[in-house]
Amino acid sequence: MGTLVEQSFRFSHQSLFEGDTDAIAKIQVLEKQIDAYYRQIESDCTTVMTLKAPVARDSRILSASMQLVRDLERIGDCAEDLSEMSLKLMKYPPHPILPEIAIMSEHAQLMLATSLVALADLDPSAGARVKEYDDIVDDAYDRLYEAIAFQRDVPGVVEPILLLGLIIRHLERMADHATNISQRVTYIVIGKRN
Repeated sequence: MGTLVEQSFRFSHQSLFEGDTDAIAKIQVLEKQIDAYYRQIESDCTTVMTLKAPVARDSRILSASMQLVRDLERIGDCAEDLSEMSLKLMKYPPHPILPEIAIMSEHAQLMLATSLVALADLDPSAGARVKEYDDIVDDAYDRLYEAIAFQRDVPGVVEPILLLGLIIRHLERMADHATNISQRVTYIVIGKRN
């Protein structure tokens, strides 16, 4: 599921910053698979919790897994939303702020990748690295929001400006979900939340 979400995020980046319309169709296929995994994993965790009555670490793994897959599913939803926004944005000339938004997207993708490696390795220390990236993404969001929101004398329609605001908000949320994943890994391993 994590691999599918990473692919979906990467395709949303390609649709937004490279104008790759083929990536949009790929995201729609991936989103169906991601949703199916989400429902199946959540159902499997519920079944195990109900029938096996796990304790201690096993209980933490199951409860954190249910939350992890929700975070992954939401990242996939955001990727799909970004691809839909990219279609609307394509009809306008590229905004000069797009390269900075692309960097924000790359940082958020790195956060997701780091969180998924932490999950695979059960590495509780990854949370600190992900938090550093999250601070970078949050700072980028604040800076980009200011640049977008306080433009003056914007020629033409405001739709591209609104879309850019939505795009950076989605990227910031995707980064937050990646942070949640790394924090849940820490909880699984040491039994404490950050």
